[in-house]
Amino acid sequence: MAKEMRLLIADDHELLRDTLRSFLEAEPDIDIVTVADLSAARAAMDTTQPFDLVLLDYSMPGMNDLDGLLSLQDYPDSPGLVIFSGVAQRDVALRALQMGARGFLNKSMPAKSLLRALRFMAEGERFVPVDLFLDVPPAQPGAAAPADLTLTDREQDVLKALCRGFTNKEIARHLGLKEPTVKLHVKTLYRRLGATNRTQAAMLASNYGLV
Repeated sequence: MAKEMRLLIADDHELLRDTLRSFLEAEPDIDIVTVADLSAARAAMDTTQPFDLVLLDYSMPGMNDLDGLLSLQDYPDSPGLVIFSGVAQRDVALRALQMGARGFLNKSMPAKSLLRALRFMAEGERFVPVDLFLDVPPAQPGAAAPADLTLTDREQDVLKALCRGFTNKEIARHLGLKEPTVKLHVKTLYRRLGATNRTQAAMLASNYGLV
């Protein structure tokens, strides 16, 4: 049985909190607590069992830009802190990651993509939506790609699934492969693309016209 994910959602929009709770509570392995501001988030972290992830609305009371993120980083058994914003702001996402955030989520993400991203980050990975960076003029097809960048059909399949936000386990199930085989393909794709993580691999794949 999969390990239960404990999730704290801190957002001052009641409708959004209720909608997210309703959607995520349909998952049998997710335990959710919702609060309306940073002070209440801190109180929940002080008085309940540790959380795996804490979603912080960038514009809610108490955040003061990213000061709220910094104020939660010294907790024992620190959870993954994730910035949650209604407006995609690349500079905020980059600063948050540089300050130690586990990831950045856009409130306009499709629900299933959001769920996959949460599971991905709960495993300890970092996540930023690829679309956040797609307003940067892409390279011409193959312009900056490694000279030997030719992928097999299976590598293409794995790369497409990776770019959709699938975890290794989900890719294995989707493609009918064993998870260690998927891990090997992902490691090979990192090397072939010149990437160091999944987000960078997805961005490079987009720039090279591979997906």
